Amino acid sequence: MATHRTPEGGAVPPTDPGPDEPGSTQIDTQSDIRSDAPAGSARDGGRAGTPAADVVSAAERAAPAALRAADFGIDTTTKTTGEAIRAYVQNLRNGDLGSLPALLGLLALFVLFTVLDSGGTFPSLLNLANLLQQGAGQTVIAMGLVFVLLIGEIDLAAGTASGLAAAVLALHQVSNGNLLGAMGNTVFVAFVAIMALAVALAVWLRIWVGAAFGGLGLVLILVGFPPNAWFEMLLAVCVGVVIGVLTGFLVAKLGMPSFVVTLALFISWQGVILQLIGDGGTLGLRDPVLVAVANGSMSTLGSWLLFLVGAGGYAAVLLNRQVRRRKLGLVAQPTGLVLMKIAAVVLVAAVITFLLTLDRSPGTIRIAGVPYVVPIVLVVLVIGTYLLDRTQFGRHVYAVGGNREAARRAGINVVRIRATVFVISSALAAIGAIIYSSKVGSVSPASGGGNTLLFAVGAAVIGGTSLFGGRGRLSNAVIGGAVLATVNNGLGLLGQPASVVFLVNGIVLLLAAGVDVLSRRRSAAAGR
Repeated sequence: MATHRTPEGGAVPPTDPGPDEPGSTQIDTQSDIRSDAPAGSARDGGRAGTPAADVVSAAERAAPAALRAADFGIDTTTKTTGEAIRAYVQNLRNGDLGSLPALLGLLALFVLFTVLDSGGTFPSLLNLANLLQQGAGQTVIAMGLVFVLLIGEIDLAAGTASGLAAAVLALHQVSNGNLLGAMGNTVFVAFVAIMALAVALAVWLRIWVGAAFGGLGLVLILVGFPPNAWFEMLLAVCVGVVIGVLTGFLVAKLGMPSFVVTLALFISWQGVILQLIGDGGTLGLRDPVLVAVANGSMSTLGSWLLFLVGAGGYAAVLLNRQVRRRKLGLVAQPTGLVLMKIAAVVLVAAVITFLLTLDRSPGTIRIAGVPYVVPIVLVVLVIGTYLLDRTQFGRHVYAVGGNREAARRAGINVVRIRATVFVISSALAAIGAIIYSSKVGSVSPASGGGNTLLFAVGAAVIGGTSLFGGRGRLSNAVIGGAVLATVNNGLGLLGQPASVVFLVNGIVLLLAAGVDVLSRRRSAAAGR
């Protein structure tokens, strides 16, 4: 079987492609192997590459799935609903817990705070919508950190990187687009030089998206533009990408430990924020577009359109995958179980959409509709999940996280993969900064500091992402973010002091880390 070339220039041995990947299936790959068997083999009755062998290969490709499955019993087993449920339970016993502990914990927290809050504020529609808006910024930062955690690294600078991106955004707005005057000549020249250096490093590392965003940010700063919320948000993301390129270069190319690099950058970016804003200063966000990012809501019609697109897309993806796997004769979940999963998700989404479209205002001004942060988080979740699950880059990320040396020997450009995840992490940190800055309506030297990073890392780990690399999904960060937001919100409504809030968050994170370690041990004992 021939190897194929990666975009990084390395040769990767053939792997079993996913059933949904166009142009290749496990069956076809195995048919090609049989048609290339040695001369005189009983399988093709002649030399490899002869017309006879080609006929056999073509015939096998055209054979019904049931006949092709005969040679691949392990990969094409059919399970009933009961067998699938028993297999899932067995996986849980073997340590493959996924997000189940976080989901159960989230449910328990909702019940607990609803019972303890005698005033009925916690389960109110207004507070539930506020929950979504409060935790969205840290959740997006956590989704970026998932990429870094998957390769077994850490990004301690994600918090202050987000603060720096927010500071540039706010500084441009309050200075009416005059960054040169706001920064001063020396700082402005240094800022432009660092961005130009990051673009050059991105080209060297062949991170083309990073080079494009870095170059775009450089153009926006040098050319200048009047105050505009959309361009300022784009500039913030470009700043985040530049920070990620610098971090990725130091960690992946120079080989410096990520803990030391990101800790140093955490302190450095805090100093840059102080330089831009000033000690004790605050930059207010007055633009209605920026304010609406985390405080506005969609119309009722828009909310239901979002439900139709989201629920319909989810159902279409699952059904398409089910049909294709069964058509190819590959292992697939029972169709009834897939339909039950779709029905449950659609029902929950419909109930949430209905509740959020009701008037939740305690006053005379009507407040209704799904908050804007919901589609923002969903878009990041869908794109990130597709990137990890359905692209070569995603498979390489899991490979590097599972065994870096084995990935290198397989021809994966490990340096590029490791650098790219830091670019993604910092870019999503910038998006998270836009959200949480919009929520509070200002940017200060404390933006991105304090508990921002701790809660973001905690959200990823609590949701089920492993600290040891190689295991996790972006949805883990969303679930973990919901857990932390619920804890902070619920304890705040109960009037608990900050000391209790910190203690509870620490205990929750410690429990999540303990579950991760125990599940790893169970998986190793089970030979997984």
